[in-house]
Order: sequence, then C-alpha cells, then structure tokens
Amino acid sequence: MGLPSLRAAAGALRRACGPWTPRVGRRLLGLPPMAGKAEAPAPPAPRQERDGKAGSGWHGGGRVWEDAEQPAKKLKSSGEDGEQPRKLPKRKIVLLMAYSGKGYHGMQRNVGSSQFKTIEDDLVSALVRSGCIPENHGEDMRKMSFQRCARTDKGVSAAGQVVSLKVWLIDDILEKINSHLPSHIRILGLKRVTGGFNSKNRCDARTYVYMLPTFAFAHKDRDAQDETYRLSADTLRQVNRLLACYKGTHNFHNFTSQKGPREPSAQRYVLDMFCEEPFERDGMEFAVIKVKGQSFMTHQIRKMVGLVVAIVKGYAPEDVLERSWGEAKVDVPKAPGLGLVLERVHFETYNRRFGGDGLHEPLDWAREEAEAAAFKEQHIYPTIIGTERQERSMAQWLSTLPTHDFSATAHAAARPGAKVPSPQEGSEEDGVSD
Repeated sequence: MGLPSLRAAAGALRRACGPWTPRVGRRLLGLPPMAGKAEAPAPPAPRQERDGKAGSGWHGGGRVWEDAEQPAKKLKSSGEDGEQPRKLPKRKIVLLMAYSGKGYHGMQRNVGSSQFKTIEDDLVSALVRSGCIPENHGEDMRKMSFQRCARTDKGVSAAGQVVSLKVWLIDDILEKINSHLPSHIRILGLKRVTGGFNSKNRCDARTYVYMLPTFAFAHKDRDAQDETYRLSADTLRQVNRLLACYKGTHNFHNFTSQKGPREPSAQRYVLDMFCEEPFERDGMEFAVIKVKGQSFMTHQIRKMVGLVVAIVKGYAPEDVLERSWGEAKVDVPKAPGLGLVLERVHFETYNRRFGGDGLHEPLDWAREEAEAAAFKEQHIYPTIIGTERQERSMAQWLSTLPTHDFSATAHAAARPGAKVPSPQEGSEEDGVSD
C-alpha cells in the first residue's frame, strides 16, 4: 500500500474513531490494555452535522470535533407568569359571597384605579395571597374567566352574590381565602361547575331586598315623620298594591340613566315585588321590600322604591306609575342605596340541565342559608340601622321629595303594536346592578 493510501486510511480512522490516542490504537490492534492502568471507557464518537452550523469546534489546523452541549430546557418558575412549580388542578368553580357594602364603591373592580375601593379589590387580593390564583390573574381578571352575577352599586350589600372563576383547588380553600378577607366580606360556599359556566349569563333571576324605616311611608300631611310612626295595615296594603303594579314586562327607561324609551334593553321583566310585615329594631320600625326580576339596570330598584314612597306619602299621584313606562321623561326619585341588599341569585335552567347529571351539584345553596342569614344579622342589618340612626340618610332623602316635579304628562304614548320583548330579550346588555 502506498503512502497516499495509508494517509487516506488514517484519515478515515480519525473521522470514525475521533482523536488518536495510544488507548485507541491498542484497541484497534486487538491488544490488551497497558498493565498498571485502569482503562476508562472511550468517549463516544461525536455526531457530525452536515450543515456545519454553530456548535462544532475547530482546534488549530486539524479538524477535531467537539460535542456542543445543548442547553437544558428552561422550566417555568413560580415567578414567571405567576405559575406555581407544583401542578395543581385548575377548575371552574363558583363562590357564594356575602358582604356589607358600606365604604365600598360597588362590587366591580376598576383595574388601575386605587381611588375607589371595591369589593372585588379585597376578593382578588385574598385569592392571590391564599395561593388560589397567580398574581398576574389578579391584574387581568380575564385570565381566570372571572364573572359576577350582579354588579352591585356603591354602598349596596349582598347575602347571596355568586362569582364564577378558575382557581387552583388547594387544600382548605375556603378557610384560606377567608383568612385574608375582612370580617364584613365572607365566602360562604364553593361548588364545581361546567367548564363554560358564566355566572352572569347563566343566572335566570336575581332577588333583592330593600330595608327601610317605615316612617318613609308616613303621609306628609297626616302622620308623624319620625321614629314614633308605625305602619298601619291599610298603608301596608296600599304599598303592596302599588308594588304589584311593577310585575310583568315594562319599559323602565325612566328608572335608570342614559337609556332611551325606544331602546329594547329598557324593557325589563319583574317576577314579583312586595313588602313584608314591619318589625322593630332598637326602638325603630323597619320593613323589607322584596323584588325578584330577571335583571335590573343601574339604580332601577332604588327608583322603583322611591316612586312608590313618593306616592304613598302624597307627593305624587298614582297615575305617575303608568306614565313612567311611557316615552315621556318622568322625574323619578332615587331612594338611598344604604338599604339595598342582593339576597339571592337563581339558576333554575342550569340546575335542570346539570344539577342531576351526577357530576355537578345544583346551585341552590340550601346548606349555606343559615350562615347567610347569620351574616345579615351580624354585619348587614346592624350597618343599615346604625348608619340610618347616625347619618339619617332616609330622613334627608325624604326632605328632597317636594323638589321633584311629578306633574309632567307623557308627550307620546308607547307606539301601538310595538313588540314587547320576551323576558329573555335585552336582559343582560349592560350587566346587572341595583
């Protein structure tokens, strides 16, 4: 074999076996290892990349391949995207909430604004601190598919608010969330729901109560206008007769703001409205008005109560109710927000479809009713009574009723033959408030 052939063979050996060492030579010749030295296993032959991209090494003038180490795949830590290093199931749930709304600017969070504190500000903070959600989900609530049943207004309380969201199902989840909440905000219950559940869209109806001192119904010319007044049976019957007029579908454009008389979403469906028997608390008589409807616009319930109070006290004629549902603008007074409480939200349609499928519980909260009632007695009713005594919000509002003009007549009746939407139409266009 000539010299060129030997050199070609040697090059082929180098390419096949890697750098030449005595240990490699003895192995190729079939000789035993050198005495007195433990032979380490030969390094594996490196892979050759045809395209010669970065990752190969060149030493001097000879081509010596170096295996380039591939960087290990980076794993997400707890600081990235708020993800936890452990894997916990993230599930769609609903939380039953109760809260006293005094001192809060409503339920809905205003992200980026710290000027007005809301119930959801405290709730989201507790969810993050308890480890139920990543921190970035608190900054962008859409990431946890958050939705509330009702967007309660400033000062409005709740004993049965329901929110839906996705969380990590940590151990003792309710106890941990409540440990980071003030005593006037409580999570009363938790239930698993379907993955696409939305508490606002799945809600069939809402029930509110409005608690007020009965002297609000004292006639301006005949009765005492203070705490000594007691509601008579005849006046209670008059109140309930007027409240019953609200039942059914009506055009409530005069009971909210920025809503035209011909907008379909101004049509709202009220299932029931009545006043319960009065009761005494701390020497003052109170009554509770209950109203159940498919949905309510901002200030709608407070204006419904305010107009009936104005009629019973003798400031407004009874026919103002009919006129308020026409196209003309009617001056409807708005009762204070202090006494308004979201009592319950209803999911009849969801319960019929999923409540008995063996996988999901019906959303009826029967087991939590006692705790909700106790919360009202401990945090909501005392706040309403105490604030009324100290700030006299109802008495001050009643003093403004003479300034309202209830004599305006309708400029145009509702269009003959106009389509009245079914209870399902236009019910959730702007969210739900009081």
